[in-house]
Amino acid sequence: MSNEYYGRASRLVTGMVTLAAVGWLGCGGGPATEPGDASEGAASPAADTDAVGSPPARIEAERGGFIPEGVEYDMTNRRFLTGSLSEGTVFEIGSDGSVMPFISDDELVSSVGIEVDELRDRLFVANADFNVFQGATSGQAKLGVYDLTSRERLAMVDLAAVAEAGDDAAFFSNDVAVADDGTAFVTDTQLNAIYRVGADYTASLLVRFEDGPGPNGLVHHLSGFLLVGRGDTLWKVPIDDPGAAAEVSLSDPVPGQDGLIWSVGRLAIVSNSSNQVAALTSDDDWVTANVVAVATYDEAATTGAVVDDDVYVVHPVFQGEGMPSLERVVFQ
Repeated sequence: MSNEYYGRASRLVTGMVTLAAVGWLGCGGGPATEPGDASEGAASPAADTDAVGSPPARIEAERGGFIPEGVEYDMTNRRFLTGSLSEGTVFEIGSDGSVMPFISDDELVSSVGIEVDELRDRLFVANADFNVFQGATSGQAKLGVYDLTSRERLAMVDLAAVAEAGDDAAFFSNDVAVADDGTAFVTDTQLNAIYRVGADYTASLLVRFEDGPGPNGLVHHLSGFLLVGRGDTLWKVPIDDPGAAAEVSLSDPVPGQDGLIWSVGRLAIVSNSSNQVAALTSDDDWVTANVVAVATYDEAATTGAVVDDDVYVVHPVFQGEGMPSLERVVFQ
């Protein structure tokens, strides 16, 4: 995929292909905070047969059209949740492929990145508007917060309202990560920025990059920084000093960095341009990082979700008649 697809589109499906092609969609579906697993650097296990209570190796949705670009696994309730670029609704995907509405909210336009906060029984939803890429609107950057049990809305935070970006600015809230203290961080790919949302749902602008690709997927690290995918580069953003953000030096190229997730002590980066997930480790607090394993698959994927020790990627199907699916990957 390349930038040749970028441009104003008149149809929904064309717009969705555009977003995926330029790598402007991405959302994490695993632990948002680095878990400090002692197994860092070890090969990620992925059994050939399903463990008791584990999802099947592949789940094909019973219907298409909803474009689940983001995915999360609710470990407490053992269920997959996905966003929907085209419908806004957050869906639960059953092991049998059933597609059931989980959060229906008229204010959700395009649900992109989603994140489960098990500690506080909450679901965070990056609420954007894909029409921004068609030139029909300035877009939006909002963060929806929902009770994971009752499914009631707790907050809808207008992130763009704190950006002070000017009348000609465009917005697209893309991915969300949640720290252990309940603080949420949201990327805005159009504004080239990251927001911070406190436990009281008060938003502020953490950082706005002056140039380069817009931020995409992100994760929080226990040491007080974010790791953020920006095109083909990975960035470290200190939360207390975001102006000191710097590119992480990688041992090998990781193109099209989309969804970022923590899995068995490693950072897994889903590529939207090379049909692979790269697993990375670092021994210097993410000044540099090494690619230690790679998992490949046949269909385009955007992000992944962690299920126990396994990683599942989501194949959204941006165009055509194929059905979206979830697939367990095997690292080599």
